[in-house]
Amino acid sequence: MSTAAAAPARTGAVLADLLPAARNRYAVDTALVLGGAALTGIAAQIAVPVPGSPVPVTGQTFAALLVGTALGARRGFLSLAVYALVGMAGMPWFSEGTSGMGFPSFGYVLGMVLAAAVVGGLARRGGDRSMLRTAGTMVLGSAIIYAVGVPYLALATGMSASAAIAAGLVPFLLGDALKAALAMGALPTAWKLIGRRG
Repeated sequence: MSTAAAAPARTGAVLADLLPAARNRYAVDTALVLGGAALTGIAAQIAVPVPGSPVPVTGQTFAALLVGTALGARRGFLSLAVYALVGMAGMPWFSEGTSGMGFPSFGYVLGMVLAAAVVGGLARRGGDRSMLRTAGTMVLGSAIIYAVGVPYLALATGMSASAAIAAGLVPFLLGDALKAALAMGALPTAWKLIGRRG
């Protein structure tokens, strides 16, 4: 029993793969995907305006990266895609209760979809097992979000590239470092607890 429980942690599993087996794996995966989308939508409502920037500090990016890491590339991508598509269709669960795609920070939502898939793929290769690896995974995920979000911000507002970087990247670096530190503590600890149970 302990060998079976410990093996997935060494063979490319993500945290969601270690849930108890169910008869209908499709139903479990669907619940995980929808749950991840809902968690991201709830976290997006934790928003603090940033003076001089149309982009608020939110819990949205942290939730998106955690969802991708915990669910893996496929389910993480689907979860954030559901979040994006439902928000585009009118569900007011983007930051500050917005919906649609006509607001300047929508590019960050698109970046989260891609980032969730990438960090999920890294997690399957052990990118969330140690503090150092988790830090690298979170930094790369955040960089992907900004790589999509900042250019979209510039296009949506008519800002220059330097102004978009100043308004849509620089004010968030400290917060991202804090989010990475939280993930560095939470994810490797979860794996250690699972290993002890095994």
